[in-house]
Amino acid sequence: MSFDLVFFGGTGDLTWRKLMPALFQAFRHGKLPPGGRILAVARDERSDEQYRALIRERFAEVEPSKRPSDEEFARFAEMLHYRRMDLSQPEHYAGLKQWIDARDADTAVLYLATSPYLFPVICEQLGAAGLNGPKVRVVLEKPLGHDLDSARQINRVVRSAFHETQAFRIDHYLGKPAVQNLMALRFGNTLFEPLWRRECIANIQITLAEALGVGTRGDYYDKTGALRDMVQNHALQLLTMIAMEPPSTNDADAIRDEKLKVLRSLKPFTPDSVARDVVRGQYRAGSADGKPVVGYLEEVKVPPGSHCETFVALRTEVQNWRWAGVPFYLRTGKRLAARDSQIVVNFREVPHPIFPGTRRANKLVIKLQPEDGLELHLLAVKGGGTNERLTPVSLDLDFDKAFPTERVGAYERLLLDAIAGRLNLFVRSDEQEQAWTWVMPILDAWAADPAGPRPYAAGTWGPAAASALVARDGCAWDEEE
Repeated sequence: MSFDLVFFGGTGDLTWRKLMPALFQAFRHGKLPPGGRILAVARDERSDEQYRALIRERFAEVEPSKRPSDEEFARFAEMLHYRRMDLSQPEHYAGLKQWIDARDADTAVLYLATSPYLFPVICEQLGAAGLNGPKVRVVLEKPLGHDLDSARQINRVVRSAFHETQAFRIDHYLGKPAVQNLMALRFGNTLFEPLWRRECIANIQITLAEALGVGTRGDYYDKTGALRDMVQNHALQLLTMIAMEPPSTNDADAIRDEKLKVLRSLKPFTPDSVARDVVRGQYRAGSADGKPVVGYLEEVKVPPGSHCETFVALRTEVQNWRWAGVPFYLRTGKRLAARDSQIVVNFREVPHPIFPGTRRANKLVIKLQPEDGLELHLLAVKGGGTNERLTPVSLDLDFDKAFPTERVGAYERLLLDAIAGRLNLFVRSDEQEQAWTWVMPILDAWAADPAGPRPYAAGTWGPAAASALVARDGCAWDEEE
């Protein structure tokens, strides 16, 4: 299948740091369809060869195992092209259309790797130029809006130019192998689905923890914050995958219909419940990897006295028959004790224990990063006779070891899906707007609260209030058990 893949923002951080390395891995693995062209568009004037040299230079910054050899890059670079565009000029879109139409590829994927405030003008210009035909797909990178109103405005403009089936709203967490295997775990096996309900599960924890601070992105991050950056999209998408009902088929809309039902079933927040069930924090000076690090307010480009949150922990419930009364805890933050993203499903204890000693419940840990895999924590007998007692043991599935030659990274998978037109792992507009609807009461309550976020030391697991949040239910975060 021939394709044209166009990156708007072709010299930006996302393109060279994530998208180009992912495309090269797809090329290296033989998964990128032959006969493709990759076009970067940006404001600067440069030739194809100059752009290829730029990407070659940037590849030196990726991890060694993913760097191309000179011979590999020479073959990959044959696909790379560059075009100067002013995104406000209609004639530049007309020129792009001529470039695409001249070859008439099977599909054209237009990836908007730009600031979201440019999405409306780009989509309007694409529609006016006729770059919205049935062979065209548009990929929208998060964040999709700053609040519910701006998200709706973006979606109105996108829908005015493209059909919903042409719009690929990307959330790279949905491309992670462990997340993809959530569907297989639940709906491809008989083992867990009978237990996947309130009678057997005590609580579910979703943690998306980063050890790094904001670095040089202080000005961008201060306008966003952890709630918009991680909870409204990544964390809620993971929650829907965990809590959704079995879809009737593996069709994209059947899956997304069930995810939307979960979002609509989330317990809505009020000002009182925000104060009780949501913790926001901001890191102060501390340590990372044994070295001192500055606090958020001392980071580059962060405004003095900022109330931007770098940490969020919250408690919610899915109000339906399957999950009624089961707490879902979501937590994310920067400058935490470790880079660790995982979903922990804590099962209930046995109703009548007959073994002395340990009374620890079973749990399933779905690991997202730094490695992908599953851990099933059980209890087994240790010792014998009068010393017989239960002790924790675990079954560990490492996807890298289980599928050593078939691993596909998140962006690699999603880019290939966009080229192929598979929508299963992309977010529909009604999902996105419902997620914004749910988080807006939190944003509104914070805007009216002069106290601001709670401080926590860099290198810890966030404010003490986050531990107290789960302790009210007699629970603890996974690393505190």
